[in-house]
Amino acid sequence: MSSPSKQPHTRPISEALGSSHLLGRLLERLRDSETRMTVVRSVLPPALRAHVRPGVLDDEGWNLLAPNGAVAAKLRQCLPLIEQVLMEQGWPPTTIRIKVLPGPA
Repeated sequence: MSSPSKQPHTRPISEALGSSHLLGRLLERLRDSETRMTVVRSVLPPALRAHVRPGVLDDEGWNLLAPNGAVAAKLRQCLPLIEQVLMEQGWPPTTIRIKVLPGPA
C-alpha cells in the first residue's frame, strides 16, 4: 500500500514577499507606485487616464508608462501638475520619468 503523496506547502504571494526583506521592499515599492498612480489619475485629462500606467519606483525616481509617443508627450506637459499634486499629498519629491512601452512585434 502506498502512502499518499505529500503536497508541498504553498503560501500566498503576499506572505512570501513579506517574509523576505528584499521582496518585502519590492512589494512596498509596488504599493507606493500604485498609490501614487491613484493620485495622479485624478489630475490627468480624462482622455489620458486609461492610457497611463504606473511603472518602477526606485531610488532614482518613478516611471510612468505610456503606450505611444503622443500619450508620452501629453503626459510630459502634465508633469508640473503631477509633481505638485504628489507633493500636496505628502509624497517626497522624486524624478518622474516618462517611458514609452514597446509596441507589439
